[in-house]
Amino acid sequence: MNNPIHGIPVSRGIAFGQAHVIQKHNLSFDTYSSLTAEEEVTRLQIALKEAEADLVHIQDKVRDEQGVHNAAILDAQILALHDPELLESVAGKIKMQFRTAENAFQEATSAYIYLFAEMDDEYMQERASDLKDVMRRVLLHLSGIHERSMLDMEGDSIIIADDVTPSETAQMDLSLVRGFITNQGGSTSHSAIMAQTLEVPAIVGTRNSTTTIHHGDFIMMNGMTGEIFVNPDQTTQATIMDQYEKYKREKKSWQTLKNKPTTTRDGNKVELLANIGIPQDVNQVLQHGAEGIGLYRTEFLYMETNALPTEEEQFEAYKYVLEKMGDKPVTVRTIDIGGDKKLPYLPLPEEKNPFLGLRAVRFALQEPDIFRTQIRALLRASVYGNLKIMFPMIATLEEYHQAKAIVTEEKEHLAKLQVPMADNIDIGIMVEIPSTAILAKQFAKEVNFFSIGTNDLIQYTLAADRMNENVAYLYQPFHPSILQLVKNVIDAAHAENKWVGMCGEMAGSITAIPILLGLGLDKFSMNSPAILPVRDTMRNLHKQDLAVLANEALTLRTAEEVKQFIEQTLHE
Repeated sequence: MNNPIHGIPVSRGIAFGQAHVIQKHNLSFDTYSSLTAEEEVTRLQIALKEAEADLVHIQDKVRDEQGVHNAAILDAQILALHDPELLESVAGKIKMQFRTAENAFQEATSAYIYLFAEMDDEYMQERASDLKDVMRRVLLHLSGIHERSMLDMEGDSIIIADDVTPSETAQMDLSLVRGFITNQGGSTSHSAIMAQTLEVPAIVGTRNSTTTIHHGDFIMMNGMTGEIFVNPDQTTQATIMDQYEKYKREKKSWQTLKNKPTTTRDGNKVELLANIGIPQDVNQVLQHGAEGIGLYRTEFLYMETNALPTEEEQFEAYKYVLEKMGDKPVTVRTIDIGGDKKLPYLPLPEEKNPFLGLRAVRFALQEPDIFRTQIRALLRASVYGNLKIMFPMIATLEEYHQAKAIVTEEKEHLAKLQVPMADNIDIGIMVEIPSTAILAKQFAKEVNFFSIGTNDLIQYTLAADRMNENVAYLYQPFHPSILQLVKNVIDAAHAENKWVGMCGEMAGSITAIPILLGLGLDKFSMNSPAILPVRDTMRNLHKQDLAVLANEALTLRTAEEVKQFIEQTLHE
């Protein structure tokens, strides 16, 4: 059997197809021009128009095939082609320094890319990524080079790339994509999230797949183990095909669980919920048999417009989701802007540590008019379903009191206007900050529920930016400190007869589920495609036995010891 390439498995499934390698050319060109400045400017103008035509064509195609939401990804790139400050800088270099259009455009654009990339802000870093794509597209037109892109796929394809940007995703013919393999990335990267949404296998963090795999190679990949086989021999192909057929049978059997409750082998009921970002995601939630929505990320309503969404626009979005879900619970996270999520039309102060700065509930409390508009929309929509409201990034009891007071005031305001509202709306908090997890007993006396956001809880507890590849090794969901905090939150809530959910990546991890069940977690919220395989896993677990396993795991010293202990115990 062939030796595989290994990476990080981030989206389940087994796939095979031709490698579609996105390998970037090394572009080189002269610094100074033998043409006149006017001729160079004309060359640039033609290249800019050709680049814009490309992007408009791609955007139209995406709008038709994937909807307005994905098409909007390309707006930033089209706007960059018309940036007056950038184009003025390029023209100045051509006219005053006799540069070639290529050199002038690259130098001017690179200065902006560097500026954005150095900002400690994911939104601005994404703008740097957009600008890189624009620069490359214009330079390719100037140089007359055709570079293989996502548009060139033919037949069943496995995408092999350094990384997959949002704009590149928008260009794909999704009917041909069978899997993703990237050099970079982790479990929360765009490539991982996109693959999970599309329900195709993905393996990231391979480091050098674009150089070890050649365009047209036959690839077989296992999104559960992180194994990639290049031009496998017949024995390997037969083994992978056996695994593939087994996986297909599993998927078929999972469909029988779609409308069934989630119950452990010893009869304990657990709720499996889904995470969504936009209202249309609710269709996938229902398709995969989720028992509710455990996290509705409302910030996307703010990030995909050119102005603050009105109360009416928000009301319609919340109403749509609540009506679709019927009596199933819909837990809405209030506006979570700041840190890695910025609004271009609402400048926030520059911060050296934005993840520790003005974000989430802190932003909401500092901008009460914006927060109150959202709360009114939610309260008005509450009569159309089973709404629950939760506040993100609560660090102190005072923050919770202030946020809840605004909800109470808006309830009273709407009641005076005789606006219909649900009688009892549960209000809870995200547990993302160690201080909240430590003081869970005090919080549990006042909130209706907790939802543990492990992505942030891990990075704040271990002081490691989860977006920083240099410290990615510290993103350890199984670290004993994380497990102790989770246990503290669950025990505190149960002592007050309150429930606890989890909506971070950990909640959908097959490896983590046994220990989370053993600790007593009530609700697991995850990406929709993970619902049925997790439900199937739950059916084979005995919760009482797992309580013993969890208590023993809490005595261990390292994340690796915990993982090994869980795997060994379950396979004995």
